[in-house]
Amino acid sequence: MDAMDIEEEEMSRQVQVRFVTKLKAPLKAPNTTIAIPSNLTRMGLSTLVNTLLQSSASEEDAADWKHEAFDFLIQGELVRMALGQFLLAKGITAEKVLEIEYIKAVIPRKEEEPSLHDDWVSAVDGSNPGFILTGCYDGLGRVWKSAGTCTHILEGHNDAITSVSIVNPKGVESSNDMHVATASKDKTIKLWKFDAEDTLDHPMNIRSFRTLRGHNASVQTIAGQASGDMLCSGSWDCRIKLWQTKASESGGDSVSIKKRKTGGENEESQSEGEAVSTFVGHTQCVSSVVWPEYDTIYSASWDHSIRRWDVEAGKDTLNIFCGKVINSIDVGGEGSALIAAGGSDPILRIWDPRKPGTLAPVFQFSSHSSWISTCKWHDKSWFHLLSASYDGKLMLWDLRTAWPLAVIDSHEDKVLCADWWKGDCVVSGGVDSKLRVSSEISVQ
Repeated sequence: MDAMDIEEEEMSRQVQVRFVTKLKAPLKAPNTTIAIPSNLTRMGLSTLVNTLLQSSASEEDAADWKHEAFDFLIQGELVRMALGQFLLAKGITAEKVLEIEYIKAVIPRKEEEPSLHDDWVSAVDGSNPGFILTGCYDGLGRVWKSAGTCTHILEGHNDAITSVSIVNPKGVESSNDMHVATASKDKTIKLWKFDAEDTLDHPMNIRSFRTLRGHNASVQTIAGQASGDMLCSGSWDCRIKLWQTKASESGGDSVSIKKRKTGGENEESQSEGEAVSTFVGHTQCVSSVVWPEYDTIYSASWDHSIRRWDVEAGKDTLNIFCGKVINSIDVGGEGSALIAAGGSDPILRIWDPRKPGTLAPVFQFSSHSSWISTCKWHDKSWFHLLSASYDGKLMLWDLRTAWPLAVIDSHEDKVLCADWWKGDCVVSGGVDSKLRVSSEISVQ
């Protein structure tokens, strides 16, 4: 019997299965064994589970039942082909009852109305559940309470904004006085503060309270330290700089107070800050920085390298050569230790620096068709992350399968930035000058 005959036989037979889940009622199926055709795909399995749930629900719930999309795991791996093909490919015998776990599918169930900007949306931060922060090529930062509702406009840069960061995302519970940072092609970083609870009929224009100068070229990327006390930046001058975001009582970061005149009137006094430290090592544009731990910064560059820096020593302790220009990195996943990166090809790569003896990626995902602009781990999951690309698409990934869980095709041109928001939304911006919010995404 040849391989094709074996596959046909595998696909035509029945399999004894039991569906299990960590979901609560009414999404918990009866704990019974049933025989199902082995040629069922994920969609067929989802329809079957919905039928089981509806038949076991109360009369009232059954009458109002809404179809729920599910994904399926066998031995910890997501099923992305017909059941029989999956079992054959993985060498799993179906002689005994097969246990199949089902979870809510990681797909957006709603697309909010787009939030319009006057130019390309180049940066977004969704780390605070109370608002979305965006940066735009018109030189303005914007704070959005929800899709379509802009509460504050950050005005002061002389060129396009390239990166934005909420400096104190951890302090939401204790204060509504938010501090955020924006970086620009005008070679500066600006710090801003506003009341996140302001209820306004029209957006409020606010000025920065501090300007950080020191880079000799466009500032491409910024990231806040978890405590909110410091900020790091990367630039086209190949340097990484560290900055204080709080005024130093000792004046250790050389603060000078200036008053500027516009139209004959004095603006509010603003302070200027200088970098407290500079890291040298990259030989081309530093395109992305993240600061996941108090004493560790990661950076990526157009010089094809990813580096891990010891903050106190100012030295790199890891240097991964990728062979491609890198646009974006993020650190997360299992143990908050996996490095995800995207750049000048369609491949999303993931490294595990804990594995000794090799600097090869442990995962590579290749469903995009153009450069990857952004990648971002979900902060509550070991498995899930998103990517955005110049192909105009966002993709949601799970390390347990090589295929994307969902493709979000809401933009009309290149996607330049993306982030998770509130745990169940993806926010993104691009060349179509729109902030998009894809919501009701169930990540478990």
